[in-house]
Amino acid sequence: MTVRTPFLLCALLLAAVAARPQAQSEWKILFDGTSLNAFRGYKVDTVPAGWSIVDGTLAKTDKVGDLMTRDQFGDFELVVEWKIADAGNAGIFYRAIEEGDKMYWTGPEYQLLDDDKAADNKTRLTCAGAAYGLYPSPAGHLKPIGQWNTTRIIARGAHVEHWLNDVKLLEYELWSPDWTAKVAATKFAKWPKYGLAKRGHIGFQGDHAEALAFRNIRIREVK
Repeated sequence: MTVRTPFLLCALLLAAVAARPQAQSEWKILFDGTSLNAFRGYKVDTVPAGWSIVDGTLAKTDKVGDLMTRDQFGDFELVVEWKIADAGNAGIFYRAIEEGDKMYWTGPEYQLLDDDKAADNKTRLTCAGAAYGLYPSPAGHLKPIGQWNTTRIIARGAHVEHWLNDVKLLEYELWSPDWTAKVAATKFAKWPKYGLAKRGHIGFQGDHAEALAFRNIRIREVK
């Protein structure tokens, strides 16, 4: 008969928990292809005209109002699939709060872009995957127009990571001396609450005219 000490039993239990695959219930589905109930517009209680469900995607075809989650999130992992049109420009905001005229006055932005044709492609600070205007993304990880890209944003306290198609593009520390200096040297210096919220909404930029679609949007809290 094998005798297992309490220490061994504890070690076996911890190993089993570590090896267990992540439960799907840990994810909150924000968009499953059938409902926009998780969303509303900036400072309004309805979904802005122009956002619609098309073939199971959350889509727009022209300039529309920004869209954001009804719920707020602090420390999270967000996964979004997206596809953008030729010369397209958009963004995903996080920890945005409803102060000021625009969501980008408070929420940092993960840039979505057609790196080949969009006007914002002159610097990697504003190319796909960049922390817009502050931290550049490396080239070479964006899929061609017409194909779906997968974005992952991880925010844990001050630490933020931007991923694109399973590649970590960048990481940075909010509120650090480096971040503060970068903000002070950009247009964001005009907005005193930019990037300071520790909890806020996830937002999707709509104020560019090019077509844009999202699918499989999900989020979970992280510790």
